[in-house]
Amino acid sequence: MSNAAKLRSLLASGKMIVAPGALDGITARTIMQAGFPAVYMTGAGTAMSLGYPDYGLTTMTEMVANATRIVNSIDVPLISDSDTGFGNELNVFRTVQEFERAGVAAIHIEDQVFPKKCGHLDNKEMVSREDYIAKIRAAAAARKSKDFCVIARTDSRAVLGFDEAVERANLALANGADVAFVEAPQSMAEIEAVPKRVKGPCLLNIVRGGKTPEIDLKTAEALGYAIAIVPGLLLVGIIQTCDRLLADLKEDKFPPITSAPVRTFARFGAAEWDERRTAFRAPLKSPTE
Repeated sequence: MSNAAKLRSLLASGKMIVAPGALDGITARTIMQAGFPAVYMTGAGTAMSLGYPDYGLTTMTEMVANATRIVNSIDVPLISDSDTGFGNELNVFRTVQEFERAGVAAIHIEDQVFPKKCGHLDNKEMVSREDYIAKIRAAAAARKSKDFCVIARTDSRAVLGFDEAVERANLALANGADVAFVEAPQSMAEIEAVPKRVKGPCLLNIVRGGKTPEIDLKTAEALGYAIAIVPGLLLVGIIQTCDRLLADLKEDKFPPITSAPVRTFARFGAAEWDERRTAFRAPLKSPTE
């Protein structure tokens, strides 16, 4: 079964899919090994791994390259950020093909102008409804497998209001999208209203310290959300941990060693690769045998 088909099966189960955010193969594999059914490739984390803020500065090829590395590191579906689709509907068409070819199960495409900004920043700019829906139609048409999931993200809440965001989500679903992603609802009432007013599966982006109020996963599932992504959990944790460890090192303090670096190789398939070292060393067959 393809990863896209696995994601479709998870969506059909009626249980909310929780996909923590990964920025590389290490974080993705850790998420999988923790037992989560899917992984989310964060665009912000990908940009930061290249030394940039989440301002739409990464290219389609850079994003697909990172998604490819993550897909190769895990055995569960990958949901990926694909920003605005990197241009108009022609660019979106190719973007879908590239992500699908890489083995990604789903991508989300948003209605900001290009280049975009993080969904929880101010002063975003929106494209027209017509331009947005043209991109959603192109995305739906570009996929080779109907299992590949097109997630329509709208950032219009902050600029055009909540009613417009709901309307755009419904238009996207009516024009080929599989899941709606209303970014950054600004109150609990809005969080509750999205699954009621949007006519299809909904994704909730949980960003602590962002524009959306704090909400726990059980409450989100009870409200009817189909997917919850948590993009910044590991990213922020990594930065905080690195800051602490490096501050200690500057003071010539080393933290207690809980696991030598070589022992972490086991989490990345060392045993399987060790078996391959000798698996192909059978006695040579003569050409006459």
